[in-house]
Amino acid sequence: MHGNSGHQECGGSVADARSVAGFDGAGGPERRLTGEARGGVSVEAGPGTLSLRLPFRSPLCPDNLFGHLAATAVPGVEEWRDGAYRRTLRLPYGQGVVALRPAPGHVACELTLTDLRDVSTAISRCRWMLDLDADPVVVDDLLSRDPVLAPLVARSPGRRVPRTVDGAEFAVRAVLGQQVSTAAARTHAGRLAAAYGEPVSDPGGGLTRLFPSPQALAGLDPAALAMPRSRRTALIGLVGALAAGEIDLGPGADPERARARLLELPGLGPWTVETVAMRALGDPDAFIPGDLGVRLAARELGLPTTPGALNRRSAAWRPWRAYAVQHLWATGDHPINRLPSA
Repeated sequence: MHGNSGHQECGGSVADARSVAGFDGAGGPERRLTGEARGGVSVEAGPGTLSLRLPFRSPLCPDNLFGHLAATAVPGVEEWRDGAYRRTLRLPYGQGVVALRPAPGHVACELTLTDLRDVSTAISRCRWMLDLDADPVVVDDLLSRDPVLAPLVARSPGRRVPRTVDGAEFAVRAVLGQQVSTAAARTHAGRLAAAYGEPVSDPGGGLTRLFPSPQALAGLDPAALAMPRSRRTALIGLVGALAAGEIDLGPGADPERARARLLELPGLGPWTVETVAMRALGDPDAFIPGDLGVRLAARELGLPTTPGALNRRSAAWRPWRAYAVQHLWATGDHPINRLPSA
């Protein structure tokens, strides 16, 4: 789905990323709560399911946002089912499964939690992953000043940056994705999840595991990884640093400090580090001029294709270069740019 047909509009204001719903209904161990993600509420410990509406500033183009998450989904950890992106969540008090579906004026969110005290954290992470607190009008206005990007923005306003619910998870996946196809990266990540991820119950779908924590991966056998030695070394070094708390990729982490620390690790170059900065740390100006998809788009659009020259040309897109990357990627024919048909 491309163009205006994919845009979801919202006339409401954006709820704070950490706010939770004003729920209706309570009581019982299997409580089902509904509401809209605005206004605080206190909940007791215990399992439950919540149906929420996550508001955003319009416009919002769901194509690349949900398309990217679905196309790169790790088997057992993520899936696209019945028009929704679903995934497992590791939370402070327990586990969760979330289903997120683009809808007119909001993102429909269904959360199933083993402990309802995690509701605020879960909502915050989902909003972060979908970049729902972005101001697309400001972003699109600046990018539209560039004559090369202007028609792309006009065709698909409101593009968001698909992020993650877990910075450490994404960093591991970025290393697994070095110089391989999307399908190969999914396969590698799925094997790690199956071997080291904690089991999850998902009666409503096909999710089976949490993505393994750095602590769980710290004991993995490098020889068991079906990848080049250089990438195995990079993965082991990253997992060790994350498990030891030497790198902060969590909410509120300093992007520059994280970049510097990541670059000190073996096998982590500019592509991996900037990808992590863009999608795990949420740096709106992260840019990956060496990325194959970006370079192919640059060539098609008549932009410089060498990383150095393209980096200089991208100065006009600051401080929103991460959003420019989404528009460049969208010029290619790849599943990340389309909502799944099923």
